[in-house]
Amino acid sequence: MTGGAKPQLNIALIQAYIEIGEPGANTNHLAAMMEKAVSAEERPDVIVLPEMWNTGYALDRIGELADPNGEETKRRLSDFAKRHGVHIVGGSVAEKIGDRIYNTMYVFGRDGEITARYSKMHLFRLMDEEKFLHAGEEAVTFDLEGLKAGASICYDVRFPELSRTLALAGANVLFVPAEWPHPRLHHWRTLLTARAIENQMYVVACNRVGRSGETEFFGHSLLIDPWGEVIAEGGEEESIVTGTLDCTLPGEVKGRIPVFEDRRPHLYFK
Repeated sequence: MTGGAKPQLNIALIQAYIEIGEPGANTNHLAAMMEKAVSAEERPDVIVLPEMWNTGYALDRIGELADPNGEETKRRLSDFAKRHGVHIVGGSVAEKIGDRIYNTMYVFGRDGEITARYSKMHLFRLMDEEKFLHAGEEAVTFDLEGLKAGASICYDVRFPELSRTLALAGANVLFVPAEWPHPRLHHWRTLLTARAIENQMYVVACNRVGRSGETEFFGHSLLIDPWGEVIAEGGEEESIVTGTLDCTLPGEVKGRIPVFEDRRPHLYFK
């Protein structure tokens, strides 16, 4: 945390139902939930959306449904961020660039300016992502009120190399929008907790709910602190999950257990 950082950040996770293949309806639905989030008595500093919230996993039609250059998504989220003075970690959307489709997160500051773009690096073959989407090629960090954050999306959390790379770059909070289904709730909670503990960082994970075809998504959006303690957790219904990050805590945890000082990377990759 830098000298001008806020001591705390209020987070609102939009744990929403997503209609497969209906970007217009989904955009309106998420907008309504975001409006509800900012009307709460304790206003959020950061709103987080789930993975692929514009289209769901309509991969067989993704070429026609994806947002060209993300323009509509960027316009809507930028306007909302500026109008309400809130940061938005925009989950991810199907983004079309040329003839390629990416699973992409956009991040916006309180002024509506885009502060980061991250495309999902690890594509999930169990849902045929690699047949329809192109993988991102770059790890991404961004500033959040003086707190450095890292971007990841769903399946990325199974690859500890990515979260450690982000932590080594200074990230003290990891954002994880997802469409994570039953029956792997135990994997979801365990992997997210492990990423928090091993990297001494907050993990902020926003999952969708509801059924899509034969797949049931369980929600359980999570805010986990650098000790691995759960700050807030959603249930299996559509909801807005809220919690507060103490921006001084990652530094305190690192001071207590010097994991990064005790690393021996020259021994790890022989």
